[in-house]
Amino acid sequence: MTAKRADQLATVCLYAVVGIIVTLLAGLLGFVFVKGIPQLSWQFITSPPQIFKEGGGVGPQLFNSFYLLVLTLLISVPVAIGAGIYLAEYARDHWIIRCIRVLIEVLSSLPSIVVGLFGFLFFVLYLGWGFSILSGALALSVFNLPLLVRVVEQSISNIPKQQREAGWALGFSKWETITTIVLPAALPGIVTGVILASGRVFGEAAALIYTAGMSTPAIDFTNWNPLSPVSPLNPFRPAETMAVHIWKINGEGIMPDASAISDGAAALLIISILGFNLASRFIGKLMFKKLSAS
Repeated sequence: MTAKRADQLATVCLYAVVGIIVTLLAGLLGFVFVKGIPQLSWQFITSPPQIFKEGGGVGPQLFNSFYLLVLTLLISVPVAIGAGIYLAEYARDHWIIRCIRVLIEVLSSLPSIVVGLFGFLFFVLYLGWGFSILSGALALSVFNLPLLVRVVEQSISNIPKQQREAGWALGFSKWETITTIVLPAALPGIVTGVILASGRVFGEAAALIYTAGMSTPAIDFTNWNPLSPVSPLNPFRPAETMAVHIWKINGEGIMPDASAISDGAAALLIISILGFNLASRFIGKLMFKKLSAS
């Protein structure tokens, strides 16, 4: 076989693999949307679920998912950026650093159920926070930190050394070079890592069953005092997310329209993830232009 023929054969095989993957993804999304979008309505998106009767919605669960996501990112992103900067810019080639990188790899492959049990034992029982949004956010932070640290470190390491040397030539300190040159250049990769972590938060159920709980108490959306027990912003209240709700209603079988609710919730979950990804990309591009405009 000539080199040209081998190249053509490899190209055909790669296109075939890509076509299979795209077909599978399109079929999965199409199946979810075809069954779920007809169930969506404003009442479904805003109203609470109705136990033992039809006509419920997923309003509190949708809010809980976004609130848990925001808390998780507020906890994990600053820690991950700090750890990534240290590993990429300050850490030396030492056996301790090599052990830390190995531990990060191990933690990134932990099953979510193990992280959930750890959160249940430490945050729920030992610290006495009970089933709460804060317990779930901290457990998901432990779950996502290894991925975020690896992405931040890799994004910073991929910046050419010449950009750092240019900053040093202008009289910048090492920290000024990192904050004004390296981090803005690495921002697209960091935003990609945050989006990947956000998707894991939206779709996670096992870890949240043991930390955030499987129920949502009565919430007063007119009360935004975080210290009030009925406030939606209270971080110490139980919170059932969309993914947990889908698992719960299909497992318990006490809702007459459980299939319709789960189909609509699945479609709404995918649409929410897509919207968050697009918004994150847009905000990341704006920040990149602003930080690197000069």
